[in-house]
Parts: sequence; C-alpha cells; structure tokens
Amino acid sequence: MKLENIKQPPFNVSLMGVIKGVLDYYGTKVSDAMAYGGSGHAFLINVHEVICPSGPYVWKYDGFIRLLRNLGLDMVDLGFIHAGSKPEEREKLEQCVRQHLDQKDPCSVANMDNQIVYGYEGNHMMLAQPWPCVTDITPLTLTFGSWIEFGKEIHANFFAYKKTASAASTKVIRDSLEFAVDLFDDPGKHSVPKYGIGALAYDNWLQGVQNGHGSTHGNWWNGTVWSECRSRAADYFAEIADRIPACAAAARELSAAYRKIAAGLEQISDKNMKPDEKIKVIRDLKDRELQAVNSIKGLLKLIS
Repeated sequence: MKLENIKQPPFNVSLMGVIKGVLDYYGTKVSDAMAYGGSGHAFLINVHEVICPSGPYVWKYDGFIRLLRNLGLDMVDLGFIHAGSKPEEREKLEQCVRQHLDQKDPCSVANMDNQIVYGYEGNHMMLAQPWPCVTDITPLTLTFGSWIEFGKEIHANFFAYKKTASAASTKVIRDSLEFAVDLFDDPGKHSVPKYGIGALAYDNWLQGVQNGHGSTHGNWWNGTVWSECRSRAADYFAEIADRIPACAAAARELSAAYRKIAAGLEQISDKNMKPDEKIKVIRDLKDRELQAVNSIKGLLKLIS
C-alpha cells in the first residue's frame, strides 16, 4: 500500500516539512509562509538549559494542533512508543497506522526527526526522508516488530492526518498571532521542564553559552531551526500586508523586524563564534523579539 504524490519538503523544521507535504497531498493551497505562520510554528522558539538539539522537538503540541485545523488539517495523535514498550503495544500502533494508510490518510513518525509515513509493503513501513543528505536517524523503512532501523534510540510518536474544512483567512491570521503572543506571555503553558519557550528560550541560550555550550551541535541546530522559523514569520507578515490593507504598514514593519531576528539567529548558530559576541547578540535578539510581540499586539487591534 503506497500513497501517491506525497513528498516531504527539505525544511530544517522537519515537522513543518511533514505538514506542508500533507497539505500538498490533500491539494490544500497554502504557501510555505502561511503553513508556518498559520500553524504558529513561525513564532515558536524553545531552548533547553544546556542548548540540547532536542529543543525543536520537545514542547506541548496542543496549540499547534488546534491552529492546524484552521488550515484544514486534523493532526491525530496515534500514540507514543519507547524502547521499553511491550511488543503488543507496538503491534497495536502499527495496525493503527496501516488502517489510516488504507483509508488514504498520511501518517508521520517523530523519533529523532519527523518523517512522513506514506505506505507499507512486506515487513516494513515506508518513510519519506526530510533532507537530500541521508542520515541514519531518518531511515527509508521501519521494520514491523523490531523497528531495527531506529536502533536503541526509540522514543517514537506517530500521527495521522485528515483533511478538514479550512477557516477564513482572517481567523487563521488572528488565531495564529494570538498564539504568537501567548508563547511569550504564558510560556509555561507550552513548555516542559528544563526547556524555555519565548523570552525564556533566550535566557536558557544565554545561560548555556555562559556554561560552555555555545560551541555544540545543539547550539548550531537550534540556531538553524529557529532562524528558519523567523524567516517564515517575515514572509507571513508580508502576506498579511497583502491580504489585509488596514494593517499593511504595521505588517511590513513586523516583516522587516523578523527578518533581522532570523539573521541574528543564523549568526549565533555558528559554533565558532566567540562567547562574548554570542552573548551580546542573544541579549539583542531577546529585546527584538519582545518588541516584535508588542507590535503584534498592536497589529491584532487592526484585524476585525
């Protein structure tokens, strides 16, 4: 069984590669910017106390899943399996994945990264690979029963995706911007212990650099991922300016602001950047983010 015409774009945010691939599969006309922005992911930033590379993956998805429904996509949590799970639990989840695929519902798995599950044959599932550079953490197949391709590192969450009715564009925009503000005003609602979202992400990043973690793989990966998000936020506000003339000027200012934040995040992704220089940029980025969030609050008043 194989779903035809489904591909996973090579976004750094592999979760958004899954989402855009599924939206395209269903024929939902959504730009990359609208996918990132309308889902709220463009405004997410989540950093562990030691700048662990898990920051882009370990957070509470509730608000994100709610916003996806506005874009016409229902993301269904099928369950979580870890290395100590019982064989019957794994078999039950595999059966659930096959049933959704038989109904032509795309699925995905989030283990070390996010991959579309687009079919199955023989003794394995078939997985999309998010990037042209193939890595051992994003295998082409997943063998039923053993999941041997994941090795000993198994903490896999599976999802299925169903097409739903999309919301009006004004609702998509308003809800996503309210979410963007909430990430900074109430970060604890969206985060888990030892991670910080919103302004707290910058506090963790600053502390991590001061403690010697600024030259790690985690530092590079967080900078790479969150820079892509802010670039999409900039594109999103440019689209908002075109869609809602009443707030065009404010939206264009926000687009420029997020473009600068994206550039700063790319800058601090450099593992070889001197700690003192990195700390200075992180502090500046936190101030810029908080200013941008305040500007979003003003923009929301212009959207009826």
